[in-house]
This record gives sequence, structure tokens and C-alpha cells, in this order.
Amino acid sequence: MKMFIRNRFLPVVALVIGLGFVHKVKAQQIITLQQAVDNTLKNNLQVKQSQLSESLSEENLSQSKMALYPTLNGTASTGLSFGQSKDQNTFQVINQKFTSFSSGLNFGLNVFQGFQKINQIKANKILLDAGRANTDKVKNDLILQVITSYLQILYNKDFLRAAQDQLTVAKQQLKQQEQLLEVGNKTLADVSQAKSQVATGELNVTNAVNALTISYLTLAQLMDVPSSTVYDVQAPVIDAFKKAMVNDNSEEIYRNALNSFPDVKLATLNTAAAKKNIDVAKGNYYPVLSFGAGLQTSYSDPSYPYRTFTEQLNDRFGQNIGFTLQIPIFNGFTARSSVRKAKINLMQYETQEQLAKNNLNKIIYQAVADLKAASSRYSSTQNAFDAQKDAFYVVEQRYNVGLVNSLDYSTAQTNRNKAEIDFIQAKYDLLFRSKVIDYYLGKQITF
Repeated sequence: MKMFIRNRFLPVVALVIGLGFVHKVKAQQIITLQQAVDNTLKNNLQVKQSQLSESLSEENLSQSKMALYPTLNGTASTGLSFGQSKDQNTFQVINQKFTSFSSGLNFGLNVFQGFQKINQIKANKILLDAGRANTDKVKNDLILQVITSYLQILYNKDFLRAAQDQLTVAKQQLKQQEQLLEVGNKTLADVSQAKSQVATGELNVTNAVNALTISYLTLAQLMDVPSSTVYDVQAPVIDAFKKAMVNDNSEEIYRNALNSFPDVKLATLNTAAAKKNIDVAKGNYYPVLSFGAGLQTSYSDPSYPYRTFTEQLNDRFGQNIGFTLQIPIFNGFTARSSVRKAKINLMQYETQEQLAKNNLNKIIYQAVADLKAASSRYSSTQNAFDAQKDAFYVVEQRYNVGLVNSLDYSTAQTNRNKAEIDFIQAKYDLLFRSKVIDYYLGKQITF
């Protein structure tokens, strides 16, 4: 992973020079990693979108449960008739204008429908769990982005500090060379070489400031806070690097992650829902038995013989009750087609589930290998940095008394600076790799 290579920030340097968004140590808010994660999960719109989808799944489940209840509907209608019509009292054809009113109450209940409603409830329960797993997945992905951005800030802060220290040394050396030139102990070439080191140091500081600005902006955007917010991040304690190495058993980490990682859980639940949808589709093969009952009455005016509104309603009050059996014989093979499509859909989700598991396995094995490599690199770069510091100190002392030329001094200083940058990169790379393992194990990420 190349998240700590500063060259990735160079194309955007020009965009941030004018922002003035340099985070100096003042009375400003110090944000821990956990606070950064909490702010992101609280404010991020992706999380809110997933939670709204989760609410829709919950409503779908509730509606499918309500579908088991019987239906009860009331009806009422009124109208004005002209010309020939049938008298509702004598049932004779008459040519007269009259008004009519009718009302009814109907009760319906599906006794048997191929268990479609039961299976739909089961499928919707699984889909609700899948919606929750998707929210967890969105949160998990954001957490990893926050960790990356947070550590990028820490790296850029250390890189800026190192660049500033290097610039200070270069300026001191230039001042010394100019003083020695005045007394004739150094040449213009020596001074020019020292000026070159200062110019390089100033460029490194500028690049470091811009990179730090961008990393602060990136984390602020993840937390969905104003980009102008001034804050600082809490650095990890030294022991975090010493204890960064965790369980390096790739297979054990993979087995544990299978039970908790949201990507796999989501894929597994989608597969389970697809299986249940096959049962829903198969319900179309079965007959549908329904029970119904109803009440109805009516009124018309003028009536023959004359009857009042209440009397007519009582006289015409009727009831009905009965069962209806609907047997599917031929419906254009729609039932068979729906079952086939449900089975194909299941195979798609099974493939996605296996891909999720394979991808998790690949990522974890790679993450463990990266962690081992980062641990070795951390130790190597630390030793190299210590050695280059000692070597530069010796060269600097010899240079000050004229025993080493400016080229050898510049080379030693460059080697020392490069070793320090390599060590800073290795330090945060090791910490990041260890937190990635915790991430896949579903552990809380802390320093």
C-alpha cells in the first residue's frame, strides 16, 4: 500500500497553497482516532442512506406480516338515473328519474396460497438483517478510510517536522560556510553547495506543509465537518510501535473474520434471502383457497310502494358467505418462469458470496504478509537511520575542520535525511498494517 508516499500529493499542491490551512499548535481541539471514527459514523451521509434503506426493509417486513390478516372493506355508492331503468322494488322497467343508494361490507381471508405469504415474511426478515449488515459494511469501509486518513496526518506531521529540522541544519551550515568564506577558509563552490541544500530544504518544507493541509482536509471531509475547522490529532504512544505485531496466523484470522466481517455476512444473508424467494415463487404452482363474506343493502327514491329510507335498508338487507378455489391450469408458464428466475438469482448471490469469501481470504493473507514485511522494514530503517545519524555526525565534524569536502558532506546529509524519511514511513506503515488486522477481526481500533 502506497498511502505514505508523499509523491501522491504533488498534483494537488497548487490547489492548497492559497488556503492558509496550516495547523499550528494553538488552543485547538485534539481529536483522537475514536473521536474521528465516531464523528464520521454520526455525520456521514452514506451511513444515513444505508440506515434509511434499512428502515424500508423494516417496513417491508411489517407489511408482509400484516398481509396475513383478513381484509375488511366497506362500500357505499349513490346515483341519479334517467330514462328507462329497473325499479328496485317491483323489478319492472320504468321510465322515470330516481335516486339510488347502496352500501356493503365485505370480509376476505386467504386460507391457503401455497405458503407464499409465510415465505415472504421469512425472506423479508433475512433482507432486514441484510440491510443491517450493509449498514455495518458501510461503517466498516468508512472506519478504514478514517484510519488511513488519520495516520496520513500523523505521517505528514512527522515528515514536516523532519523537513523543518533538515532546513534548520542547512541554514546553519550555509551561515557557517559564508563566515568561513569571509576569512578565506572556504570557496564560493562550498557556499553554493550550502545554498543548494537550503533551497532543497525549503522545497521539502513547502511540500510537507501542503501534504499536511490536504490530509487535514481529507479527514475533515470524512467527518463531514467544515473544511475550515482547525483541529489536531493525537499521536500514538511509542509502545504502539513496539507492540504493533499481532497474531500472524493467516488462516486463524480468516476463520475469525468469516464470522464477523460485514462484507461476508451481507453476502451470506443475500444468499439466504434468495433461497427463500424460490419458495415464494413455487407458491404460484399451488391452488388458492379464499374465504369471503359480505353484507349489503340499498335504497331508491321514488319507491313503489312507498317505503322510508330505514325501511328500505332493512327490507333489502342481505348477507353472503362462501369459499373460492382458484386452480392454476395454464398461465403462460409464468409460474415456471418465476421459479427459474429465482433459481438463477440464487446462483448469482451464491457466486457473490463465494467471491466475498475468496476476496477476504486473499486480503487477509496479503495483510499478514504486509504486516510481517512492515515489521522487518521498521527494524531495518530504524537501524539504518541510527547508523546514518552517526555517520553524518562524524562527517560534519570532519567537514567543520576542513578534512571533508562539501560534496562528501552534502552526500552524507542527503543520506541521513533519506534514512529519516524512510524510518518515518516504515513507522506509520507498521502501525497501519497492524490496525488493518484488527479491522478485519472486528476489533475496536485504538492507539
